Amino acid sequence: MPILDALLARLTSTVPVARNLDQLTRPLLEMLGSITGLESTYLTTIDLRAGEQHVLIARNTGAMTIPEGLTVAWSDTLCKRALDAGRMATSDVADCWGDSDAARQLGIQTYVSAPVRDDGGALMGTLCAASAQRRPIAPEAESLLRLFSSLVGQFLQRERLVADLRAANEQLATYALTDALTGLPNRRALFDELQRQLQRAARDGTCVLLGCIDLDGFKTVNDQLGHHRGDLFLREMAQRLSLELRGSDMLARVGGDEFVVVGPGVALGGASSAQAPLLDRGEPAQAARTLEQRASLASVGRFDLEGHALQYAGASVGVVALDPTGLSVEQALHLADERMYDVKRARRRSVIVPAVIAQAAD
Repeated sequence: MPILDALLARLTSTVPVARNLDQLTRPLLEMLGSITGLESTYLTTIDLRAGEQHVLIARNTGAMTIPEGLTVAWSDTLCKRALDAGRMATSDVADCWGDSDAARQLGIQTYVSAPVRDDGGALMGTLCAASAQRRPIAPEAESLLRLFSSLVGQFLQRERLVADLRAANEQLATYALTDALTGLPNRRALFDELQRQLQRAARDGTCVLLGCIDLDGFKTVNDQLGHHRGDLFLREMAQRLSLELRGSDMLARVGGDEFVVVGPGVALGGASSAQAPLLDRGEPAQAARTLEQRASLASVGRFDLEGHALQYAGASVGVVALDPTGLSVEQALHLADERMYDVKRARRRSVIVPAVIAQAAD
């Protein structure tokens, strides 16, 4: 069988160099078309939960076309009928499985398929060949199809495993940089972002805005309403603060009731300060005060916490504009923290003293 020998020889040169499912499958579909004489050969994937079959890769050389991306109901497919009947091939689809609307619409008369399974035997898809003409299917074609479906199954399983591992790694990376309670970036993510912002600002000749937010009276919230409602309060506060920030800002939770915001500032221009790198005049200082006021106002208001209304007088917010030149992350955070404590002390001396009032919700 010179044709079969030639195909097997080509197979031995194709499989070792295939780096992904597409590079493996397309030559296999071409070989499958050559040995069966059928004009359409294709690989499908099957989602049993959704009850769908999807044509992943297809090769068409005649009038009948099996399009890539086609999705059909699994219950209506020839593949399911072939599996249920334990029959790989037929040259008379209309007589054998005439109840398949999908086959009738595509005009399939001759059909052969083999299941693609993982190592555990779970069905992942099918490898198929079809024609609008009635053609005999040689026994060696069925044997070759079984071999091809096994090879494809190994590649498909490997790609799914790699995708699962990649998704798991991405999820772990997200967990490592995310505060579990609020969903905000955590301290580690903040440090990374602040370092990037300082480096970018140093290149661009701009300042960095950095703010510390401390939730005054948070201990009282926990004591009066319990830690569960305290957690609800933190999540709601995180949402309110996030809504008031610019798209270029990052809000992070760095401690129990401590948040930090960092974002790009305006051009340094001629801004200077006797307390460099702290910029306390000009446009940088005005940008810092604007962000400080917005975050402060966002923290004030009523919070409904599962049957209790909390009328919150607001957080202590301190935002600074910083010259990034030679400034470390730790130094930047220290300057913002000092500004926040200056605000806190001023609030304590003012007539309006921050207070927490818990009452039953209406």
